[in-house]
Amino acid sequence: MSRTVFRAMTAASLAMGLAGCQTFPAVQQDLASIGGARSNASSFPGFGGGRAGGATGGTTAGGGTQVVTDPYAGQGVAQPDIPGGGAQSGQSSGSRQSSSTTTTTAPAQKHRVVAGETGWSISRKYGITPQDLAAANTLDEAMTLRVGQELNIPARTVTRANDASAPGQGTPTPTPPSASQPLPEEETAPSSAPTAKPETPNLGATRTAASGSGRFQMPVAGSIVRPYSKGSNEGIDISTAAGTPVKAAAGGTVAAVTRDTDGVPIVVIRHEGQLMTVYAGMAALSVQKGDQVSAGQQIGTAGNAGSVHFEVRQGYDSVNPEDYL
Repeated sequence: MSRTVFRAMTAASLAMGLAGCQTFPAVQQDLASIGGARSNASSFPGFGGGRAGGATGGTTAGGGTQVVTDPYAGQGVAQPDIPGGGAQSGQSSGSRQSSSTTTTTAPAQKHRVVAGETGWSISRKYGITPQDLAAANTLDEAMTLRVGQELNIPARTVTRANDASAPGQGTPTPTPPSASQPLPEEETAPSSAPTAKPETPNLGATRTAASGSGRFQMPVAGSIVRPYSKGSNEGIDISTAAGTPVKAAAGGTVAAVTRDTDGVPIVVIRHEGQLMTVYAGMAALSVQKGDQVSAGQQIGTAGNAGSVHFEVRQGYDSVNPEDYL
């Protein structure tokens, strides 16, 4: 009798203790781990009773333990379908393959050196290092090459950038031709080379034929810088450098040798037909008064004035010298 009462009191105490611990998750987990123990209390989430397989979306294992599953497992996260902007919808980012570069293997080959190439430019052309090129051809440290030399180009791995690129990603910069091709040969003169000076034209030699009678010739080589003007310039002024020979315009006799107010010599020659020629602005005379001269004979040189004054006189009156030249 007393044993039966003790068992009833023990069961009642255990039931009250369990009811007071229903709100503690740790106790719930301990209860759920007890095999074969199954409670019908609706306040125990994840346990059987009338809520099994209901709102929690779980399933009951064969042993009576509730197994909770994720209804979205394996679906991943949806990605925006933007061209070039990441994975497409329904495609995993790990399955994408980069299309920015292409890697190929180039076999060994030969290269013949042309003018303008260096070991470094050839290395860049084939995408190998200068050390590999030197080792394959036993070149010295200076990478000395000669035109026509045949080089061994070892096999290598070539990585090329694709020209196509997604919008907003930019376009790959092309390799400049100077990186792999020799520069063209150019022949340039050194800056210190002297420049040829053009010859000074002889204006007197290129002078057109005069409209006059041609009885007299030009007394000095040069151009007329001041024409004849009656009353202001009784002759013509011919530009010439100092020391240029002055010649007699025609044959005749030296009628006078005098000087102007500055002491510059003046020569007067008498010709046939009452004509006289006057030469001023001279230096280093080679004739004297009374000498007979022929046409074209030197009578002196030009002075430092830069020009020679030449007159033709009919008697004592001046006339235009260009009418007689």
